[in-house]
Amino acid sequence: MSGERATLELEHGGRVARVRLAAPKANILDRAMIADLDRVCDALAGSAGLVAIVVGAEGPNFSFGASVEEHLPDEIEAVLGELHALLGRFLELPAPTLAAIRGSCLGGGLELALVCDLILAEEGARLGQPEIRLGVFPPAASALLPVRVGAGPASELILTGAAWTGKRAAELGLVSRVTPDGTLEEALSGWLADDFLGRSPAALAHAVRATRRTLRQAVERELPLLERQYVDELMAEPDAVEGIRAFLEKRPPRWGARE
Repeated sequence: MSGERATLELEHGGRVARVRLAAPKANILDRAMIADLDRVCDALAGSAGLVAIVVGAEGPNFSFGASVEEHLPDEIEAVLGELHALLGRFLELPAPTLAAIRGSCLGGGLELALVCDLILAEEGARLGQPEIRLGVFPPAASALLPVRVGAGPASELILTGAAWTGKRAAELGLVSRVTPDGTLEEALSGWLADDFLGRSPAALAHAVRATRRTLRQAVERELPLLERQYVDELMAEPDAVEGIRAFLEKRPPRWGARE
């Protein structure tokens, strides 16, 4: 199965599903990409016998994140709803999900990685939530990051817009395994062989249902509240629209407090 911006292939005798973001070099998580990934979830939902679902990307970067153009007021509510529904669907997939990250993994791209069970990253990868620089915040990351790494590190990433290297993200517990730059595929193959290909698909399916409980609660309970805060409250602030427009117009933002 393939789509314009995301592809799905079965490997290792149908035991491993390989999902690829396929719009390099940025692999923007726009509405077209979200729709393709939603179709991938449809194809995987009833799959039996899978021991792993690898979520990777073509090109030098995992994803630069969401389409900034789609975050203007006339589209943002629909875009957030579609993205957050997709994240929920990833938490229902029937086998462990492994995000394989090289290059930049930012914004919505990192939010997609956050709903994967395990993350493998190259040492020099960049994982970050830059939304604050545009005058907004990331609802899904705000719900998921505290579950994954705790409140302090989550606040650092969200409030400063900083990016962690793959090595730093591993030290903080977000990345499960880190590998030298240029060795992502080799490290992934070894991980699959060592820890997944010989396992029981049924046992893994039950194990991920169990281990995803806290992430699923964050998506089901906290994320809808954060989505409404973003759409109803944040987007009523002039700074939110100014930050997006300034980015698109390639100029410094003129925040209200500075005028």
